[in-house]
Amino acid sequence: MVKTYLRYEPRSVFGVIASPAGNAVYDHTGKLSITPALESVIVWDIRKGTQVARWTDSDNKAEVTRIARSPNGKDYAVGYSDGSIRLFDLTSNAVNVILNGHRSSISALEFDASGTVLASGARDTDIILWDVVGEVGLYKLRGHKDEITGIAFISTATSGDSALNASAQGYIVSCSKDTLVKLWDMRARHCVQTLTSHRSEVWSLAVSPDQRLLVTGTSDLELRVWNINVEKLDNVPADTSELSPEEAAQSWEAISEYGTIQRASRDRVAALRFHPTGLYLACASADKQIEVFRTRTHAEIRKKMARRQKRSREKRKKEDGSDDEDGGEEGGDGLPAITAADELTSFKVLRTSAKPVSFDFNPAESDTAALHRQGGLHVLVSQNNNAIHTWNVPIPPPGKTTKQAGLPEPSLVSSVEMLGHRTEPRALALSFDNELVVSAANKSLRVWNAHTGACVRTLECGSAICAAFLPGDQLVVVGTKDGQIELFDIPSATLLETFDAHEGAACWSIDVRPDKKGLVTGGADKCVKFWDFELVRDSQSPDSVVSRRRMTLEHVKTLKMSDDVLAVKCSPDSRLIAVSLLDTTVKVFYADTLKFFLSLYGHKLPVVSMDISSDSTLLVTGSADKSVKLWGLDFGDCHRSLLAHQEPVTTVRFVWGTHYFFSAGKDKLVQQWDGDNFQRIQKLAGSHGDVWALAVAKHGNFVVSSSQDRSIRIWDKTEEPLFLEEERERELEELYDRGLEESLDRDETAIGGDDGDAVDTEESQRAGKATMETLKAGERIMEALELADEERRKWHEYEERKRKTP
Repeated sequence: MVKTYLRYEPRSVFGVIASPAGNAVYDHTGKLSITPALESVIVWDIRKGTQVARWTDSDNKAEVTRIARSPNGKDYAVGYSDGSIRLFDLTSNAVNVILNGHRSSISALEFDASGTVLASGARDTDIILWDVVGEVGLYKLRGHKDEITGIAFISTATSGDSALNASAQGYIVSCSKDTLVKLWDMRARHCVQTLTSHRSEVWSLAVSPDQRLLVTGTSDLELRVWNINVEKLDNVPADTSELSPEEAAQSWEAISEYGTIQRASRDRVAALRFHPTGLYLACASADKQIEVFRTRTHAEIRKKMARRQKRSREKRKKEDGSDDEDGGEEGGDGLPAITAADELTSFKVLRTSAKPVSFDFNPAESDTAALHRQGGLHVLVSQNNNAIHTWNVPIPPPGKTTKQAGLPEPSLVSSVEMLGHRTEPRALALSFDNELVVSAANKSLRVWNAHTGACVRTLECGSAICAAFLPGDQLVVVGTKDGQIELFDIPSATLLETFDAHEGAACWSIDVRPDKKGLVTGGADKCVKFWDFELVRDSQSPDSVVSRRRMTLEHVKTLKMSDDVLAVKCSPDSRLIAVSLLDTTVKVFYADTLKFFLSLYGHKLPVVSMDISSDSTLLVTGSADKSVKLWGLDFGDCHRSLLAHQEPVTTVRFVWGTHYFFSAGKDKLVQQWDGDNFQRIQKLAGSHGDVWALAVAKHGNFVVSSSQDRSIRIWDKTEEPLFLEEERERELEELYDRGLEESLDRDETAIGGDDGDAVDTEESQRAGKATMETLKAGERIMEALELADEERRKWHEYEERKRKTP
C-alpha cells in the first residue's frame, strides 16, 4: 500500500517591516507608507506604527525590488526580482494588472504625468513602456549595456498632459551602470542624445518639477547638474534629412552641462529626489546620511552676488583706495555668471541610525505656501536594518536665510521598528503549549503569538545564538556569543539574572533536560555544563511583608571535551546525551554517569545541529558538509547519509511521536524527510535568505523558521494528502517548465526581431516575454483554431451533400 503524508502549507510571515531590496514610498496623503516586505507589500500607518493592509499575490514568490506611485493616488506599480510588474489598487488592496516583459529584476519604475504610461527598467538593460489603461506593453528600448538605475519623463509643451497621446509624445531620460545617461524620443522610439561625461556608474537621477534641471549621482564626490532645454525639444524640425549629420545631432542636444555641486559624503549616491515644490533636492548616500540641498531662484542669487561684490569693493577701497570692479566671467548686469553651485546649496544633513535604502518626500506638500506655514519637510526613510523612519527638516520662512532663521537640526518624528528585529534572528524557541514563539537576535529578544503573529514582548539581550523556553512557559533562557546565559521573565519583560557560563567563549547550544529539572549547555570553551533549576528567596527588604521566591540556575557538574562543543542534545528517555564537536565527530555519553558510550564519525565538516527522536532510537545530525545522517542509538551505526541541501545545513528537528524530521540550510529551503524510508517528503520554499533556525510544534501541527531576511515563517499541517510519487512528478514538471522558459528567453534574445543581425542595432523592439502562461494560452488558441477548422470542414461537407441530394 502506498504511504500517504499530510501536506504543509504556508500560513503567515511576520517580523519584516521593510526589506532592503526595494524602496518605500508615501501614499498621496502622506499618512501611509507603501513598503516592500520580501514577496509582499505592507501598507503602514506611520504615526500609529500599525499595519493597515498587506498586498500579496498567491502566485508570486519573487521579492519586491521597486515601487512607484501613480499620479492618480490610487494605483501603485510594484516590480519584482523575476521581472514581473503588478499594479495594486490602494482602495481595494487587490492586483489589477500583471505585466511580464523583463527577463531579470526590476530596478527602475516611473509613471508619466498622466498616470497612463509606465516606464520600467531592469537588470537586463532594457527599458519597456507600458500602457496602463490598455494593460499591454507598447515597446522596448535597447541601448544601455548594464543595469538601468533611474528613469524620468520629460514632457514638452507640444505633448501636453493628454492621456490619449501620452505614449507617443514626450521624452524619457534614463541612467545606467554603464556610465551613460540617455535621452529617448517617445515619438521616434529612438535615443536622441547620450551624455558621456561620467567616469563611473550612474546610480540615480532626478528631474526638477519644472523640468529645467537634471541631477545625476555617481560614486564621485560631487553631483552633476544639467540644464534641460525643453523649448529646443519643441522646436526640433520634423524632417532632418536636409541637415548635415552634425547639425542634425546638435538639433537634438537639449541637455547641456550646468556644473557640479559638492557632497558631504564620500560614499556613492544611493538615491536622488526633488521635493514636489522643487525648492529642495535630497541625496542619500551609502554611509548613514541624507544631504538636503536648497534651490535658490536667479533673483536671490543675483541679489546675494551683488551684496558680496559690494562688500568686496568696500574692503578693497579701505585697503588700497582702489575702486576696481570684480573681473572674471560676467553676466549681462555686470555680475558673474550663475553656476550650479550657486543655485543648489547644501542645507541640512539627516544622520540616520543605519544605511538608508530609499527615501521619499511627502507628496501632499506640493503647495509652497502651505509648506512654509508647516515650517518643515517630511521625509520618509527606509533603512537596511528593517525599519522605516519619518524625519522633519525645518525650513526657513520666506525672505529669511538659513543663518537668519536659526533653524534646529532635523528631528525624528515617528518610526516603525518594534515589529521586527534590526538584525537577523539566529535562534527560535517554541513554548511547551505551542502558543508563543521566541526569536533571538543580536541585542534583541522578541516574543510572538504563534497564531496571530503579533509581537507580545520585546526585550534587550546580548548577541544571542541559542534560546529555549523553561517549563511553565514563563521564563526564557538565552545563550550568547560572550558565553553568558541570560534568564528572562516573559510576563514582567525583565532580565532576572545573567550567568557567566562558558568564560567568554560562545555558548552554542542549550537543551532542557527531559525531566524538566534542569538544562545542559555546550560552548566553545570545550565544556558541557549541567544546570539545575532552583527556587531562591529574594533578600527581604525592610518595607516588604512577604519575601518572593524566584527561579535561578545552579551549576552542578561539567563534562570536559577535547574540542569546541557545537551542539548538545538529551535523549527523551533521559538515558543518553549527545555532544557534537568541532572535530566533526559526535560523542554519546550516559546521562547519569557521564561515561562514554558511542563515537559517531563520518561527516567531513562539523555537525552544527542534531536531534533525537521521541522514542530515543534515532539521532539525526546536520552538518556544514551539506549532508544529513541518521544514526541508530543502540549500536551507533549510520542508517543513511542524505545529501539534503545545496548549501550547509543549519538545523534539523524531529517531529514528536514520529521518525519524520525537518532540515533547513543556507540554500533558503526547509525540507521534510521520512527517517524510516529515507525519502524527502516535501520542500517548503519561501525564504529569501539563509534559514538559521527551526522550531516544530509538539505533534508537527506547524513549523516555524527564521531566516537571514529577518522573516519568521509559519507552515501549517493541512488535511490534504501527499503522495511521494506525485510530489516528485510535480517537482520535475516545475524544473521542466523553468528550463523551457529559460530556453524561450534565450531564443527570443538570439532572434531579437525579424532580422537576426538586428539584435545590437535595433533600439526599439516589441515588448513582451514568453512565459508558461503565454505558451499555454498559445496552445489553447491553436486548439480552438483547429476545432474551428474541423467544424468548418464538416459544415462544408454538409452543404455539399445537401446540394447534391435532390
